Amino acid sequence: MCNKEYCRFEQQLAFHTAPSLLGIKCASLMSVKKDASDIHSNTAEFNRRTAARDIKLRCLCDCEKRALLLLYNEEKLARRLNDPHCRRVLRECGYTDDMNTDDCLERLASRIRGEKSFPHEIGIFLDYPVEDVVGFIENNGYNYKLSGYWKVYGDPVKAQRTFDNYNKCRRFLCNKLSAGEDLCCALKIS
Repeated sequence: MCNKEYCRFEQQLAFHTAPSLLGIKCASLMSVKKDASDIHSNTAEFNRRTAARDIKLRCLCDCEKRALLLLYNEEKLARRLNDPHCRRVLRECGYTDDMNTDDCLERLASRIRGEKSFPHEIGIFLDYPVEDVVGFIENNGYNYKLSGYWKVYGDPVKAQRTFDNYNKCRRFLCNKLSAGEDLCCALKIS
């Protein structure tokens, strides 16, 4: 059984990162108010409990009032970042071919903390279709066909199916937690 603060943290994770927790998305992003929880101890506890599952939670930006957390599956994210189409986009954003997953995550985090504009290549990390990431960058966020979990520039029908699947994941996990299960039980992590 978890303490109340950690249980609230798990509920936030379930709501914001369910598709990644359930393995259909390589990574998800979550913004957390710093006054609402002890982010660093909750992140450490989560990583300890999920270590066997290859799921990690990493703080990308620890600002004054909020923290930006990335939940990811190490193996799936590494595959995604090594995809030739994804690598091409990342190269255009200053990532080099010799960067491993940790190097790429560190570069992304430093760009989030240090850039005047948000690094939109984050869509590559979040498993968005490459054509949608490129479309967003080229159109400065305008002229999209559909908006949901991301702005769609490619296939809106396929994207809507993906959005619907993400919503099902969210409902499933949130219902499990509402019924009293903790996140590790819901995910069948011992």
